[in-house]
Amino acid sequence: MLEKITNTFSDIMRSVSGKSKITEKNIEETVEQIKMALLEADVNLRVVRRFVNATIEEAKGEKVLRAVNPGQQFTKIIYDRIVKLLGDTKVDLQLKGPDTQSVILLLGLQGAGKTTAAHKLAARLAKNGRKPLLVACDLVRPAAVEQLRQLGEKINIPVYFEDGAKDAVKVAKNAISHAKKNGIDTIIVDTAGRLQIDESMMKELVDVKKAVDPVETILVADSMTGQNAVDIAKSFDEQLGLSGVILTKFDSDARGGAALSLKSITEKPILFIGTGEKTEDFEPFHPERIASRILGMGDIVSLVEKAQETVDIEQAKKLEQKMARNEFTLDDMLSQFESVGKMGNLSSLMEMIPGLAGQIDESKLDMSGIARQKAIIQSMTKKERANHLIIGPARRKRIAAGSGTSVAEVNKLLKQFEKTKLTMKKLTRNKGMQSKLMQQFGGMSGGGMGGLGDLSKLGDLSKLGDLSKLAGKFGKF
Repeated sequence: MLEKITNTFSDIMRSVSGKSKITEKNIEETVEQIKMALLEADVNLRVVRRFVNATIEEAKGEKVLRAVNPGQQFTKIIYDRIVKLLGDTKVDLQLKGPDTQSVILLLGLQGAGKTTAAHKLAARLAKNGRKPLLVACDLVRPAAVEQLRQLGEKINIPVYFEDGAKDAVKVAKNAISHAKKNGIDTIIVDTAGRLQIDESMMKELVDVKKAVDPVETILVADSMTGQNAVDIAKSFDEQLGLSGVILTKFDSDARGGAALSLKSITEKPILFIGTGEKTEDFEPFHPERIASRILGMGDIVSLVEKAQETVDIEQAKKLEQKMARNEFTLDDMLSQFESVGKMGNLSSLMEMIPGLAGQIDESKLDMSGIARQKAIIQSMTKKERANHLIIGPARRKRIAAGSGTSVAEVNKLLKQFEKTKLTMKKLTRNKGMQSKLMQQFGGMSGGGMGGLGDLSKLGDLSKLGDLSKLAGKFGKF
């Protein structure tokens, strides 16, 4: 995610943040590097010029040149400017109360990922207590209705569709009536796209919008198209009046041009980003967190949120007690691996760790490592998982054969288990150690940059269960 621009900005920030003295020449040279990085990221030229001029003007003031820590102050200015480009603050959907219907109209070109985004949005809203209905109004693309129906079935969300329908406006109107009769409070309308903007598509969308009177009219755009996504957003907004944007394929976007240009050019907020193929790979867009990732400072707050979403609180409490009593077993370790897997793609998670963002060469990252370690534990008997000390040479050979690994890998796992067990025992008993680890996470925060100031609200690290295990694992790469 944003690997190219993150790598470039990480290098720039490292060269600047530690300087004890900043001169106007330093500022000009650094801003020139930033300018080139933004242009290479396919950021709109007008946006780049505004960014450069505003940064130079602010950075050349006495606030930076005479600051106690000028490097950090300059870094803070760059961070704030990137946050502003991305939209300043997170924007929520403006939905009505649960006693009435809220219609969300999704628009976009063919191939942008509207149908997939529709089901991801429905799943998120259902998780937050809404009662969504997916409406199949894409009557142009072959199998679009069937795709939405299958995705709705996958997440147990009802889908309104009409076999053989030709009139999207009629389907949309009938869906509203159906929703009222069935106590549904949120209606997500998936509309037809084309390979390019044309008059017939726009006319149909205008008619559908008039028929359903949406509270949100959202463009679904492919983030990998860069400035093209901005041009598309402008065209849709001029004719339909957008309320926001969903950027899909954000996990595959190495440059970030669309995200960094959209708000400045269209004045429309980015509401959500698609970060993978799974239903849960769909996140609210937090400008300050994305800015932190771009500058290589990670995003520990999002990481904690992902951990909290996957951790069973009662299970975490039991695990904490077991670790404190030195009763942590290989079965517990297996549960930890499974919890990490639920949190998403490993490389994406590593980007959220301050200091690792932009520093990991994915080609050298063994993404199958956890799968092999799980296989090793699953090849053990119940007694072996409960007491690793009984696993001698003969058992290790059998486990290696059963898991399709080597004895060396089994030995490595057992050593890692013993080290983890000891570390977790110390961590649960040592508040000072917890505090030190938190400080290391926030070490590049520069006085609250990147949302890391919220760390103080997270409580004891020992209460996070899976997160502390995850942090220990990251330290091995």
